[in-house]
Parts: sequence; C-alpha cells; structure tokens
Amino acid sequence: MSPGFSHGIRHFGASRLPVHGPATSRQASLRVATYNIHKGVRGLGPGKRLEIHNLGLGIEALDADLVCLQEVRLHHRRDALRFERTPLGWPEGGQADYLAPEGYQVAYRTNATTRHGEHGNALLSRWPILSVGHRDVSDHRFEQRGLLHVPVQWQGIEIHAVVAHFGLIHASRVRQVERLAAFVAAEVPAGAPLLVAGDFNDWGEKLDGPMQAINLLRASAGPARAQRTFPSSVPMFAMDRVYTRGMSCLSAIVPRNANWSRMSDHLPLLVELQLA
Repeated sequence: MSPGFSHGIRHFGASRLPVHGPATSRQASLRVATYNIHKGVRGLGPGKRLEIHNLGLGIEALDADLVCLQEVRLHHRRDALRFERTPLGWPEGGQADYLAPEGYQVAYRTNATTRHGEHGNALLSRWPILSVGHRDVSDHRFEQRGLLHVPVQWQGIEIHAVVAHFGLIHASRVRQVERLAAFVAAEVPAGAPLLVAGDFNDWGEKLDGPMQAINLLRASAGPARAQRTFPSSVPMFAMDRVYTRGMSCLSAIVPRNANWSRMSDHLPLLVELQLA
C-alpha cells in the first residue's frame, strides 16, 4: 500500500486548507469553492478508476461555506455496474448528496442527459438554501449547458449563487453570457449580492470583458498564474472562476498536490469574499 492511502482513500488532514470559525459565529467573509469533479471518475478503459470517495474528503478539507460543483452525476447505469464491486462501491443516491459534508444543504439540477445517465451542476451550502432554480443555456445540440440558481441566507443577508458550466466554443460562451444577463435580470433582485461560479471553458481569457459589461467582476488576488486550474496535472488555464456583484475578493487560492491532481482533470478554486 502506498504511503498516504488507506483502502484507496487519500488523506487530506495534513494538507487541510486554512479555515475560519464555525458557522455559528459571526463571519466577516464568505468562503466559496468551485470545482469541476469530472463525474467522479478518472481514466479510460481498464484503467478507469472511481474517485468520488476521495473527492468527498477533498471537498470537506476545503471547508467552504458554498461549494459550486460541475459535472456531477445523479445516476449513471454503466459506471454504477462497473464499480459496484470495488471496495467502497458506487455511492447510493446522487453524487451531490454523497459529497456534501455533514450539516450541509444540497441543490442539484441536471444539465445533460446521456445514453447511460446524466450530469449537471450542484451547490453544497453550509447556510440555509432558500430556493432552487435552473435555466438551460445550451447554444447548440451537441453541448447541453445550464445555470443553477440558489439564493442562500448568509447571516441574515440573501446571497444569490449561480453555478455555471459554459460551452467549448467562444461564440457560444459569449451568447451564454447574454443568457446569463437575461436570467439575472429576471430572477435576481437588483442590488442583491451575486456570485457566478463555475467552469467557463475560457481558454483564451476573453470573457472578463463581456462579464464586466453585465456588472460581474472576476474574483482574483495575487498573480494570475496562481489561479490556473486546468489541466490538473500541469495547470495552464484559469478555466474555473468566480465572478461577483456587490462583493469583493479578499483571497483566491488553488490547492495543488498529487491528491488533487489525481481526482479530476480540474483543480478547485477557493475564494474568500466580503460584501462590498
């Protein structure tokens, strides 16, 4: 057995990320993570492996108030059969519920339906969830994309969180920003604090302008290269981001070690926000 492993589960205790106090005390900042989990599996063919159990430990180690997830499965018949006899097996129920740390509330909506199952966006929240909404923003029939909208009650303040997964083509992403703007105008009260987090697939770093034009600013701190999240083995692109309205960014980090790079093709991004 390799050091740091126990029955295939990796340990995150030694690399636990900085934390703030318990949710029962007054917090000055909101800790938000965004993470594309690659449907809880990695690899191809005979080397395909189940990572959902390790992802659960990793998400707990992030200690975020809000965890915005993409490529989350509710069910997948073929993978469930493939991994049912592995030591820990395919989790019963949806991946979002399985990944939620104890005491967290869960919101999930499907974006894409496939031959053997489906996948979508999820929000795991330490704070009370007020409602759950969804909007299809698919730009063509080859890519099914969506927005998950979840208002959260944070210390008496209603924060609107939108979990996004944008397309692979730049023109599609620009049109999805326009659909995001229409959705926000219709569903989010003017002036309400808003964060939009997810995988924007913006290889060329071209979306900040269109997002700023709809009053959403990218949460960043420190050098841009430190916020690269893809590919996880050798991060070259800042594909995973948080954009905000009515909030400012105190810090932004991307955890990097061998455990994180094995669990998904993306690394998580963790930001600390405060009301502007």
